[in-house]
Amino acid sequence: MLAVLLAPYHTGSAADEAQTGAESGAAAAIAAAIEDPLRLRADRARDADRKPEAILAFAGLRPGMTVLDMFSGGGYYSQLAASVVGPTGKVVAHNNTPYATIARTQIEQRYADGRLASVEQLLGENNKLTLSADTFDVALLILCYHDVYYIDGQRGWERIDRPLMLAELYSAVKPGGVVLVVDHVAESGTPEDVVAGLHRIDPALVRSDFSAAGFRFDAESDVLSNDNDPYDVIAMSPHVRGQTDRAVLRFRKPANP
Repeated sequence: MLAVLLAPYHTGSAADEAQTGAESGAAAAIAAAIEDPLRLRADRARDADRKPEAILAFAGLRPGMTVLDMFSGGGYYSQLAASVVGPTGKVVAHNNTPYATIARTQIEQRYADGRLASVEQLLGENNKLTLSADTFDVALLILCYHDVYYIDGQRGWERIDRPLMLAELYSAVKPGGVVLVVDHVAESGTPEDVVAGLHRIDPALVRSDFSAAGFRFDAESDVLSNDNDPYDVIAMSPHVRGQTDRAVLRFRKPANP
């Protein structure tokens, strides 16, 4: 009788298995970050509307990454990102003076007693921010990009040179790295001079700005879409706050720019 011994049959390559393992590890890290007992109660109350598990997964966050949370406000996403990237990663939480002033109470609570020592807080004014080149795997701009069209000298918000700001961001992101933009949707064709008043922006305008800066549009998600949102209402109005139609756009710096 002839005995035939068959080696185990593998349907996937080593690279495929490594990718699957990385994705599984990232999902576990994101789930653990959301369940982290160090999170503030106010943050947990916002999870249902903000869907951070889906947003962080779409951004591609995983342990060991270096992340920029631009105009981070009170730091909701800064803390989550820090938990995901872990001790081998790093998070830079940026604010300008107006953002830091508005979110002062949240910032004090979040960073009190060194509870987020792994997060570097960076204060940088409009168009005066210098970032190290090819540093960040992921940059987050969550509910803030519309403010690059905002001008209010009385509150210290200087006009932003958008091409200059995006050129600095482009330089700071690693080749192949990601920029994730989440923002309140304005009606298609909404002119630039209306963006600041509504705190909303046409996603086509975002895509145009980032394309002009050299980023490539990579994908979008409808996880925060809401077809019942009245686009003519200011995004921070009490009856729509947390329920606006939000664009979720992922851009990528070319690996070989």
